[in-house]
Amino acid sequence: MSLAWNPSKKHSERERWICIYPIYLNSKRSLMDGRKLAKDKCIENPTHQEIRDVLLAAGFNVGVENKLHPKERSKEPLYRGRIRVQLKNDDGTPVQSDFPTRDSLLEYIGITIPKLKTRQGKQNSSEQASQPSTSTSKKGKGKGRR
Repeated sequence: MSLAWNPSKKHSERERWICIYPIYLNSKRSLMDGRKLAKDKCIENPTHQEIRDVLLAAGFNVGVENKLHPKERSKEPLYRGRIRVQLKNDDGTPVQSDFPTRDSLLEYIGITIPKLKTRQGKQNSSEQASQPSTSTSKKGKGKGRR
């Protein structure tokens, strides 16, 4: 483990890769709680597996670490995971010319995760559950506190 940033390290070495935590893309978090993008570009509760799948499909070198973001309150395995991504080549040029910065990569991930097949199934089931029932139900006052 390196203690300080070392400029002599090459961009291809894992210590120089950028870190992405799922909390950066979570639309349920505020900017103060660790979100990095605007809410309309974020998604609800992304996982490190989804982020990894999107980045591998885009052709990036990816590494997964069992780390937890400091602002993450829950210690559950669902919220664990840090993704490391090689953003630049050794000569300083971007690995993918479409994504020269961390922000451009985060926006791409935020747009692409909802298109995953695993997300498509979740959205359809949640839409069906949120639709109001067609039966007429009476809402009475009921007994209050006495």
